[in-house]
Amino acid sequence: MTKCAELANLIGNINAGGGGTNRNVIINGAMNVFQRGTSETGIGGSEIYVADRFKVIPSGTAGRLTLTQDSSAPSGFANSLKLDCTTADTSVASGEVLILAQRIEGQNLQAFAKGTSDAKPFAVSFYVKGNASATYVVELYDTDNARQVSKSFTVGTDWSRVELSFPADTTGAFDDDNASSLEMFIWLHAGSNFTSGTLSETWSSVTNANRAVGISSFFDSTDRTFFITGLQLEVGQNPTSFEHQKFSQTLQQCQRYFHTVSGAGHPFPVDSVYSRYITHAQTGNYQVWFHEYPVEMRATPTLTSDNITTSTVQFFNYNTQTNISNNLTGTSLSNSGKRHGHIVFSFSSGSSHADQVSWRWNNNPDASFEFNAEL
Repeated sequence: MTKCAELANLIGNINAGGGGTNRNVIINGAMNVFQRGTSETGIGGSEIYVADRFKVIPSGTAGRLTLTQDSSAPSGFANSLKLDCTTADTSVASGEVLILAQRIEGQNLQAFAKGTSDAKPFAVSFYVKGNASATYVVELYDTDNARQVSKSFTVGTDWSRVELSFPADTTGAFDDDNASSLEMFIWLHAGSNFTSGTLSETWSSVTNANRAVGISSFFDSTDRTFFITGLQLEVGQNPTSFEHQKFSQTLQQCQRYFHTVSGAGHPFPVDSVYSRYITHAQTGNYQVWFHEYPVEMRATPTLTSDNITTSTVQFFNYNTQTNISNNLTGTSLSNSGKRHGHIVFSFSSGSSHADQVSWRWNNNPDASFEFNAEL
């Protein structure tokens, strides 16, 4: 895109009610934040997040893939999301799907004025490449009103920029809350239930057969790859250049939905000193750690304790000046809100109400607490 064309698009979008800073409602579109890890193998049996805010949704398929953060990227970007087919599925059943999705809160979509006489168009842009030519579909799915619109795009072997314009919709407003109102779906594989009709390129009530018409199958060969980065959704008729952010800004946006406290951050002592977290004792062999979240989360999170065992965390009793013996029996989240929570450590013995205790990671980068408020 030339500078003149870019400026014209931006001015046009500003006139349409968009443009300016913070115009991209997609989070982590540059594929820089991967809090859960930068790779995952064997994807295909269930839904999963790997790149922050992007969910892989497979259903009914025998195909499998590996997802990684990849350093191959177009000029101006450092990273991309890469999908690599590892198990093909060429016998496609009618209900099969493979979708890369991001769900967006309604309160972040009010500038589109959807469902009003002043409704604004949607502009989508991103960069893609693959191992061979292919056709896929971007769908905007209004979950509040069961309406959708789809556009197809092509992928080649070199990085190319895709620009898609979706019309305004004067029917059905987005709810102004923290729930999912719009889902951006990138359809990569689908059975006839979703491909047997006519592609719905204007907003309409959902007809499944019209959602992904004409797409290739990502699972047609183990040679198949798909790379994407620079994903942007903004108000306006014309996509503008990608809105880059500082890494810290994107990380904070992602932490509204998910964050982790892990042994990977503190695997070994610095200058022979470990980072310690103070706990408060409760009657009945419990220790409570007060954890303040890095940002206010979208909703009260759920806690997943991964590999939290007597060998991955260590507790020190200041009263007795000794480590608490290997008697940790479990962890749970209590009195949690959007800003903080109490992580309760349960012991079979060795802790009393009067004890002053701290805990630290015990040289295990695979142990973690995960706080999840995803849509």
